[in-house]
Amino acid sequence: MAQILLGKTVADACSEDLIRRVKALKEKGIQPKLMIVRVGEKPEDLSYERGALNRAQRIGVETEVQVFPDTASTDEVLDAITIINEDPTIHGCLIFRPLPKSIDERIICEALSPEKDVDGIGSSSMARVFMNQGSGFAPCTAEAVLAMLKHYKIPISGSRVTVIGRSLVIGKPVSMMLLNENATVTVCHTRTRDLASVAREADIIVACAGKAGMINMDFVCEGQTVIDVGINVNEEGKLVGDVDFDSVEPIVANITPTPRGVGSVTTTMLMQHVVEAAEKI
Repeated sequence: MAQILLGKTVADACSEDLIRRVKALKEKGIQPKLMIVRVGEKPEDLSYERGALNRAQRIGVETEVQVFPDTASTDEVLDAITIINEDPTIHGCLIFRPLPKSIDERIICEALSPEKDVDGIGSSSMARVFMNQGSGFAPCTAEAVLAMLKHYKIPISGSRVTVIGRSLVIGKPVSMMLLNENATVTVCHTRTRDLASVAREADIIVACAGKAGMINMDFVCEGQTVIDVGINVNEEGKLVGDVDFDSVEPIVANITPTPRGVGSVTTTMLMQHVVEAAEKI
């Protein structure tokens, strides 16, 4: 039986510090505020949004949600980003991605001010992750993965890590952040040959391919740690990860569930970035 790595334990520990910092900001007349921009009604976005709003309320971060229909144009969303950039009461902005094909996502990501890019979507933020240059913040989910590993004292330095997924949202940035912690990282994806055998060679697996249940018992072996970053909605309408938990959990040493895993830590990292942005004023 694996040790279940619950996100709540990590999120609550980080939140206590953030509550104190928000109180100190409020005493100076600064109310940290997050703007959430969502296009459409995707279930996974709504799930993350609920978690973010709940975490913000607990910590004391003010929130506002701006919703566009999935038929929105690039210009419509761009106008909203311009207003957010110019509003001094907004300290951070979360934009749910991927955006619909009717919107040029690259333009939107680059339009957001790096100082308010609290989920690391712009090139300036990416430069900070990949080259230790520029401003902005690391992607929240990638940072949450490292926070989980460190909290549960799972060795990163010298470990072999297989990251299954190559997106700029999680796969690529978490790979670089793990490299910076002296892990030996192999980046795989759904087209990797004999993916299961590659995964079995790892000490740590980070599953972030965005395909429900693709990581099963054939991908794992004893002693491994499995971090499931996937957020998918199955045919029954239930939230599930990229890992087939029931088949993997009896084999590995440590595993995160979905839900109750990385998600709450991700929203806490988001709030941490908003607080940090407010502290820089």
